[in-house]
Amino acid sequence: MSIPLAVLEAIIDDSGVAPRIEALLPAGVRHRQLTARTLILGMLLVQAGHRPAFLTEVHAALIALPGPDQTRLGVMQDWKHGPHQLTYRQAEYTHGLVVKALGKAQPDGAPSKALTRVCDDLLEASIPPGHKDASTALAVDWTDVETFARPPRHGTTACADPEASWGHRTTNLPGPRGEMFFGYYLSAATMMAEEHHPAVPELARRMTLTSCHLDPARALVRVLQRMAAAGVTLGDILADSGYAHRDAAAWAIPLRLAGAQLIQDLHPSDRGPRGTHHGAIIANGNLYCPQTPKPLLSLGPLARDATPEHIASHDQQAAELSRHKLGKITADDADGYHRVSCPAVMGKIRCPLRPSSMTLDRGRPEILAPPEHPPACCTQQTLTVPPHVAAKTRQKHDYPSPQHRRSYARRTGSERTFATIKDHASNDITRGWCRLMSLTPLTLWLACVLIIRNQRILAAWAARQADNTRRAAAGLPPRTRKRRRTTLASLAAAPP
Repeated sequence: MSIPLAVLEAIIDDSGVAPRIEALLPAGVRHRQLTARTLILGMLLVQAGHRPAFLTEVHAALIALPGPDQTRLGVMQDWKHGPHQLTYRQAEYTHGLVVKALGKAQPDGAPSKALTRVCDDLLEASIPPGHKDASTALAVDWTDVETFARPPRHGTTACADPEASWGHRTTNLPGPRGEMFFGYYLSAATMMAEEHHPAVPELARRMTLTSCHLDPARALVRVLQRMAAAGVTLGDILADSGYAHRDAAAWAIPLRLAGAQLIQDLHPSDRGPRGTHHGAIIANGNLYCPQTPKPLLSLGPLARDATPEHIASHDQQAAELSRHKLGKITADDADGYHRVSCPAVMGKIRCPLRPSSMTLDRGRPEILAPPEHPPACCTQQTLTVPPHVAAKTRQKHDYPSPQHRRSYARRTGSERTFATIKDHASNDITRGWCRLMSLTPLTLWLACVLIIRNQRILAAWAARQADNTRRAAAGLPPRTRKRRRTTLASLAAAPP
């Protein structure tokens, strides 16, 4: 797919990053032919053409433009002895100035404030105004980005890329599930559809790159906090157990303070009963009646190969567990406190300690052996829950309920984001894709990759919507994906 040059120029201009970068560059004695705006445009053209992130490719993309565009962008200029076309050394020189201006004087494996602002503004400008408010839900994840530099030899730390470090990644290849790599962690936040709302284009809205010795979850929290501070509303944050297992102060608490609602998979170490609060059992982010059956409190998520019978049984147990949950009767106040009430008071179960609940029909669960010495959760009408109770595991839906399962299924959009930028037929960011060292140039190139990906997603989305409109006018249903699966039985039945 060919992306028009005007679209890429509009993204750069709407972001406003080019004048800010130029203000950071030193004023030389001689006139610099290549501007920061044209350099970023060349980087975008390279990625739009599925070419590797080489400065030689940037130079080739710029000098391949039509003559009027070269003159307008400064690629071709009139010098003392006549017209002069941009050289590779000039592209290399301007790129070096930009990297130095956006980098840190003392590199520490994290991007500078100037670099993060440039990436945030470029990605935000790549999303058209009509899609910015389409959804507030974000699916987040991180992936590996190998540096081109060879790892340091055993017993040493010296290498060509001093900011890179050893990290761990999970693979789907035969053999061990995990392996080590030398490079960086790329984190991205992808727009997903709201619950019970139509689908939206899965656009990468934010990204960051850090060395592997830094925590990618903490790095992404700062990105999302800046996003909220810029006026972008945070809604559902869909994350796997790699984020949920972090300390509450590193992930859950800052995001709740920014207005987000967490929908995440719990780490096996965080599932099940984890202490009490005034007698109520803390489990999976909620408070439950002290007499809740233990098998229900140990209920885990469904297996991937679960049969319809297993799904129905699991959903029934989840519904039974929700009846024993202390119900939330107030929203969180400014300090994060809320109040809950006994499930018997709310009419969800029958309990002798709450005489009024015994008049309910016998279709509800009944507490046959109430505590001999009832705790506060069984004697008080309501209970105040401070923000530190289940701060790490509290989320929007009960875990592992069917509502949570259906909502959490949207998180796969983050994996599709990384799949599209690691596609061997398109932009492939595997090792060797970029031979520039250090975090700053890699971050700029990865931002360009995600911008080009967003434009392809938007083009495919517009084509699909136009096709659905055309089919609806003809009285046909929307086109659906055809999943073809060849089985052994079909091969055996096929004629030779």
